[in-house]
Amino acid sequence: MVTSTDPSLDGSPYQQYLYAYPHKTSYRALRPRPLLADVWRAEPREALFLYLHVPFCEMRCGFCNLFTRANAPEEQVSAYLRQLRRQAEQVADALGDDAGYARAALGGGTPTYLTADELTELFDIATGTVGARLPGVPLSVETSPATATPDRLAVLAAHGATRVSIGVQSFLDAEARAAGRPQRRTEVEAALAAIRDARIPVLNIDLIYGIDGQTADTWRASLDAALAWRPEELYLYPLYVRPLTGLGRRAHGRADWDAQRLALYEQAVQTLGAAGYRQESMRQFRRADAPVPDGPDYCCQDDGMVGLGCGARSYTTSLHYSFDYAVSVSQVRAVLDDYLARPAEDFRHAEFGYRLDDTEQRRRWLLKSLLRADGVDPVAYRARFGRPPADDFPQLGMLVARGWADDGGLRLTPAGLARSDAVGPWLTSAEVRAAMTGYVPR
Repeated sequence: MVTSTDPSLDGSPYQQYLYAYPHKTSYRALRPRPLLADVWRAEPREALFLYLHVPFCEMRCGFCNLFTRANAPEEQVSAYLRQLRRQAEQVADALGDDAGYARAALGGGTPTYLTADELTELFDIATGTVGARLPGVPLSVETSPATATPDRLAVLAAHGATRVSIGVQSFLDAEARAAGRPQRRTEVEAALAAIRDARIPVLNIDLIYGIDGQTADTWRASLDAALAWRPEELYLYPLYVRPLTGLGRRAHGRADWDAQRLALYEQAVQTLGAAGYRQESMRQFRRADAPVPDGPDYCCQDDGMVGLGCGARSYTTSLHYSFDYAVSVSQVRAVLDDYLARPAEDFRHAEFGYRLDDTEQRRRWLLKSLLRADGVDPVAYRARFGRPPADDFPQLGMLVARGWADDGGLRLTPAGLARSDAVGPWLTSAEVRAAMTGYVPR
């Protein structure tokens, strides 16, 4: 049990974005490497999530710690698509003919770094090799201002893309440069116009707060510029400065940074609420009157994820696995070269991962629900695990005592949602935390 004096709860509100649990830095080499056919044999496979990873971007943003390479040579992109098809063939064979996909996503990196023809080839891998119905199931795709061009968007629309997410970060050129993402507002607006012209149902705009030099007025200017497009969704991210990133190599020791980010967050909650957006999590806001063609948000507690590509993760009930992970330019290139050199037979195995016992499965369910605005469904939890969540996590009462949660600790209050990046690490198990601490960034 974690005590109230644990610094991960009493310290900064901005400790770690728990977008996945366990975090990828807790993964270790699996020895012996399990066969995917064995890993998936007992898993439900009729409603899987297909994720295809494209590890290329036109630039490496200063805040980015994702697995991606900037300005890859054309021959490497072509080689990657060929190898991705080989991996897809092996994975499809391991999962068997009864595998079906309920939704899909293209991420990275920047999938639209690929040309229109290369995107068409990527979709052929997803449909012809893997068997996903595109169009036919919800499909989300990430893009950038420089690559959201009409020809690429036409390919996405033809294959049934239901959501496009664009990383704008700031509508102010000076702030974009300060965040390590040099771009011009005219380019951003042209990309947004192209997405709207493509008639893809859901537009999501990513923005960042906490950038050096950002003020309440400039933050409001970015929010207003985004709202002018009436996006169906907005994701607002606090700026993090992580090791080995462009910003991480600069001095960044402002004593008031936490207070600034929290104030800008609270400003955004008020601004978007007044504009008719419902808060779904600390980061996600959805326009209340917008259609949601994807249906319910992806429920990682129930659905398996099949990841294809060098930086993709895959999730089963008891094993999360991927390839190796790196951030620095040289190490990303080394991992990518290793992926491209592998014989097809290697793709029949899981390489790196984390095994989730029953306790970790319960913790994952709780975390991935609690950090959503709707909170934990105690009936669904009990149906899955046979007992109420409070029996497994009595420490949730501490959140109630702080005013950060209600419903017995199963739903975060507005103050608790604002501190999601402290609550998540606080509830992370000692075993996962130790594995993360032992990871050496490279």
